[in-house]
Amino acid sequence: MTTRAKYVWDYDLSQDEFDALLSGKLKRGSLDRDWAAVRLIEWASYDEMIRRIGFAALVREWPHWRLRVRAESQRRGLDFVVEWIPQHHPELLKEAEDGS
Repeated sequence: MTTRAKYVWDYDLSQDEFDALLSGKLKRGSLDRDWAAVRLIEWASYDEMIRRIGFAALVREWPHWRLRVRAESQRRGLDFVVEWIPQHHPELLKEAEDGS
């Protein structure tokens, strides 16, 4: 039996399928990496979102994803994060890119 994807109640997706979407290894109709990332941003805890997406990808992709995030407070909060991290902790971006 496959596990239903966490944070997905409106599509019949397994956790493995959601993970493949998030990694960019799968596209299913309009469901793709961007969709999965925005779903995670909107519904997961901050810690899980960062663990699953990573600082480097968040900083790089945020301008594109931002338009799809519905809550203004989330957009403002992540606007701060993606501006603050490169200025104050650029090592977090390097570690994530190097896979360290």
